Amino acid sequence: MNVVVVESPAKAKTINKYLGSGYRVLASFGHVRDLPAKDGSVLPDQDFEMSWEVDSASQKRMKDIADAVKDSDGLFLATDPDREGEAISWHVLDLLKKKRVLGDKPVKRVVFNAITKKAVLDAMASPRDIDAPLVDAYLARRALDYLVGFNLSPVLWRKLPGARSAGRVQSVALRLVCDRETEIERFVSEEYWNLSALLRTPRGDEFEARLVSADGKRLQNRSIKTGDDANRLKALLDGASYLVESVEAKPVKRNPGPPFTTSTLQQAASSNLGFNASRTMQVAQKLYEGVDIGGETVGLITYMRTDGVQMAPEAIDGARRAVQDQFGERYVPEKPRFYSTKAKNAQEAHEAIRPTDFSRSPEKVRRYLDADQARLYELIWKRGIASQMASAEIERTTVEITADNGGQKAGLRAVGSVIRFDGFLGAYMDQREEGDKGEDDDEDGRLPEINAREKLNKNKVNASQHFTEPPPRYSEASLIKKMEELGIGRPSTYAATLKTLSDREYVTAEKRKLIPQAKGRLVTAFLENFFTKYVEYDFTADLEEKLDRISAGELDWKQVLREFWRDFFAQIEDTKELRVTNVLDALNEALAPLVFPKREDGSDPRICQVCGTGQLSLKLGKYGAFVGCSNYPECNYTRQLSSEGAEAEANGLNEPKALGADPMTGEELTLRSGRFGPYIQRGEGKDAKRASLPKGWKPEEIDHEKALALINLPRDIGKHPESGKMISAGIGRYGPFLLHEGTYANLETVEDVFTIGLNRAVTVLAEKQAKGPGGRGRGTPAALKTLGDHPDGGAVTVRDGRYGPYVNWGKVNATLPKGNDPQSVTLEEAMALITEKGGKAAPAKNKPAKAASGEKAASKTKSAAKPKAKAAAKAKAATKAKKTAT
Repeated sequence: MNVVVVESPAKAKTINKYLGSGYRVLASFGHVRDLPAKDGSVLPDQDFEMSWEVDSASQKRMKDIADAVKDSDGLFLATDPDREGEAISWHVLDLLKKKRVLGDKPVKRVVFNAITKKAVLDAMASPRDIDAPLVDAYLARRALDYLVGFNLSPVLWRKLPGARSAGRVQSVALRLVCDRETEIERFVSEEYWNLSALLRTPRGDEFEARLVSADGKRLQNRSIKTGDDANRLKALLDGASYLVESVEAKPVKRNPGPPFTTSTLQQAASSNLGFNASRTMQVAQKLYEGVDIGGETVGLITYMRTDGVQMAPEAIDGARRAVQDQFGERYVPEKPRFYSTKAKNAQEAHEAIRPTDFSRSPEKVRRYLDADQARLYELIWKRGIASQMASAEIERTTVEITADNGGQKAGLRAVGSVIRFDGFLGAYMDQREEGDKGEDDDEDGRLPEINAREKLNKNKVNASQHFTEPPPRYSEASLIKKMEELGIGRPSTYAATLKTLSDREYVTAEKRKLIPQAKGRLVTAFLENFFTKYVEYDFTADLEEKLDRISAGELDWKQVLREFWRDFFAQIEDTKELRVTNVLDALNEALAPLVFPKREDGSDPRICQVCGTGQLSLKLGKYGAFVGCSNYPECNYTRQLSSEGAEAEANGLNEPKALGADPMTGEELTLRSGRFGPYIQRGEGKDAKRASLPKGWKPEEIDHEKALALINLPRDIGKHPESGKMISAGIGRYGPFLLHEGTYANLETVEDVFTIGLNRAVTVLAEKQAKGPGGRGRGTPAALKTLGDHPDGGAVTVRDGRYGPYVNWGKVNATLPKGNDPQSVTLEEAMALITEKGGKAAPAKNKPAKAASGEKAASKTKSAAKPKAKAAAKAKAATKAKKTAT
């Protein structure tokens, strides 16, 4: 019996079927140990000695693996075919050596790019040793990430309260987003005009031609700058006669792109399917590990973490056969297509992402897949098969036209394209990522019949005004594309990097665009000023290249760490003498467009609008940065650090806006902006009552009625018909609520607080009482999804709780990270969350107690019972004696 170790239980089950009874396949559930999140896990002074820690769940799994290996004939390490997979195999082997269970048993490393029977059996027939340079590269990367995170983050905490962390790749990705935002803020829009003529042929067909030259000069994009110039040229065209100078029809071939890499898959899934990077990888993982098709679990795609674009020869042959079957002989190119990557530092260690069998068309497998899996598989299949299809043949026609107005001449051009043979476009047409399209990138349509030297009639001349626009914000897909171009990060890190930026609230996504938040821009500005080198794109890319050279055996990993640590440690030491005033001065300068935007009245944006003499500056508080006045405490003006707060100040909204008096107290109600956002204040002084504007309420929409209703919360609704006690409504930390006799019930919207009546309030409270303390029904909420069984017994499920979705195993509940789709959670992800929460403590339901534990408990019970029995006997004897004496 041979033991095979893979990463996931789903994969273990499938591979065990392929290998048969002579093998036992066990899952490591990903990494079995990691660097503890505390100081001293990497020791530079001891030549970067690393201390590894095995968590409780992994200890149990490693015991199972060790027990199996002890009685086995040999060990096959079959973790994923990448750097992380190689590292997991190394960790497992190292732990087994320390447990002394290997003896002289043979140990082999096998890798398969797809979970199919052929791929698995071929890999088992060609084992190798663990790739030491690849492990070294993993160790170097892990040590670098640890050293940056655990040395740079404390500097941020001390010098920039409210900042949560910094990371080697994370901080550079954040800089990209922040730099783009700065470009947008500093962008100055320019006016330009486009002119075109709607013309008609002698046969009555209409088409449009654009103005491309005038006054003997060729016009470039945005050459016409003013309305006066546009009107002059329009007048020329209005009075001109039109003659076709030439008609040129030119055949053009368009070639297909390569199959997907991790990066291009994430980009295409975003553009075509609306998936974010994490969702794409979660769905791809399921397709890779295998889906039950007609009673057999089959891996549908190859490994999804890759920067390679090539396909195996047998896959190319399979794709060409599928093209012939699906589309016909004409769609098969004369020779197979071969691709090489253009990405910086690409390793091309693995195949591109492709179907494991091109004969499994999306139509054949759709009924076995859920909606997300079906859509992503179709995208991968179409891109893969298109990569081996014939070129599209397009006829591009260009018509040159002269407009002549009494000797004043102008040139116009009409362009049209006709697809003569669709080729690969019959399977897959690229979707351009938002923001990638140029002004003239639209596909040209078909032109009517136009002949050289014939005269044209003018129907209409159009002059349209335009303004240049700032560069678009990054989407997840376009940011990944940029990171790949710069050589920052690797396929396995893109999704995790973006998720970290979101979890840290450095970046938020609105309509699929990434917007840096104030704390993200503060961190970036701080690092750019005081750790410039470590957020430079070239430096980060060069370091990635060194890691790749380590994996190729060209560099010593310890030497790379020594060189990095020498300069990095010196920089950390320098910041110890850094004063907070120095930090604030640098940030005031770097973030001036955000912190001190230009005012409409043209006044100095740094002069306090409340006291009129103080200088505004960034301030650092317990909860982060805000803008305050230098005349504090005489002037207590503050406002939040955000684009909204800055815009409010620029428009004069930070000056208290009078809304009218409160009829009950006679005090003035004012709208103000503070460090935590806009709020209503009644009266003046420290004891004045304040109420923040609820989410969704815009300052410009606040009037006396709304301000009065908000400042007088909580609102009394009426007495409960049963208890006779008052029911009130208000807005608290967790949103709008009802309160009755100490019991809270959530309301759906803020508006309900002001409009709900007594009858409805009584109903909401009754529903809350019926649901019980959990707020969502008595007992445990029903499972949204069952993920599988825990290795220690008992089901792992996804449930919806009062504070959002969570995973459950026994008595352990672990909240899902913000933004995670509960329907997309995998068993491996759930296990990691449960383990982090302390999953060892949760016993499987109905699991019998250990005998020893039971005996021990019984013994304790008996021991405790003895003194109680003696005391009872004494008391009984004393009572009896008292009665006798009486």
